[in-house]
Amino acid sequence: MATLATYFRKDEAVIYSEEALAAPVRHAAPRGTDSFRLRALPNEDVYFYVKHIDNSRILKQRDPRAARECWSAIGAFAVLAMLLAGALAPTVWGTFAGYQVQALKQERQRLIDERSALEVDEAALVSPARLEKLAKEQKLLEPAPGQVIHLDPHADGTMAMNLTK
Repeated sequence: MATLATYFRKDEAVIYSEEALAAPVRHAAPRGTDSFRLRALPNEDVYFYVKHIDNSRILKQRDPRAARECWSAIGAFAVLAMLLAGALAPTVWGTFAGYQVQALKQERQRLIDERSALEVDEAALVSPARLEKLAKEQKLLEPAPGQVIHLDPHADGTMAMNLTK
């Protein structure tokens, strides 16, 4: 691919002319020159020089507006972050509240199931047939009619203290 410098330095025939379509004319090499010598490369006459510059003693001058611009940018981003957080907070709060409601529903259902299982166990444990069976195993007898004492609770609190009048 040719660069612009080589493109504009063409000394050859114009590409679209009739002369370009004809066979190229070979010029005989003048006497005393090497016929096997290569032609010049593009941009061969361009030289680059490197000049070493020592900037270690140069100090950058402080810009008085730079600190103000920096703090104003930080403040603007802080305000933007707060507005974004304020806009997203209700959505996030609603999502977390939904998770909490769902967890509470699951816990409620688990407690209802547990209560039902405990009621079934209680009904089995206090059934009259089971109680009679346990009483016969432990050789317990029904009390005689004079052995049963019906308590008459008074409002003065003597029953709780087990005191007699």
